[in-house]
Amino acid sequence: MFGPEIDPANISERELDEAARRGERMLAWLESAQEELRAVIGTGEGPSGHVRVTVDADGRVLDVRYDQRALRLGGQDLAEETLAAVRAAAADVQRRTHDLMREAVPGYDPDRTQAELERLLGAEWA
Repeated sequence: MFGPEIDPANISERELDEAARRGERMLAWLESAQEELRAVIGTGEGPSGHVRVTVDADGRVLDVRYDQRALRLGGQDLAEETLAAVRAAAADVQRRTHDLMREAVPGYDPDRTQAELERLLGAEWA
């Protein structure tokens, strides 16, 4: 039911009802799982492995760790390593959150849903 096989201009009553039921299940789960979702934490490392970052579900940086070899990097390289570690940690949070969503609503794929939403938003409507 989720995905590009749905033509919004030609959706059936059954498809619409099923989408509504899935939406209701997702909203119910989101309400009950707020604490669990807020507790998601992600970690990431820079490409060299000398920088490690932890972020929370809101993207706040909780911890940054540099090993002794990180101190040998130049300022620009250290900044790039840190930024890459933050991005990796944020991606880890997103992956963990999506895993929770997939477990809660069988058949639901957040990545596919996001791609479909972007496709629909980019479509021209007559």
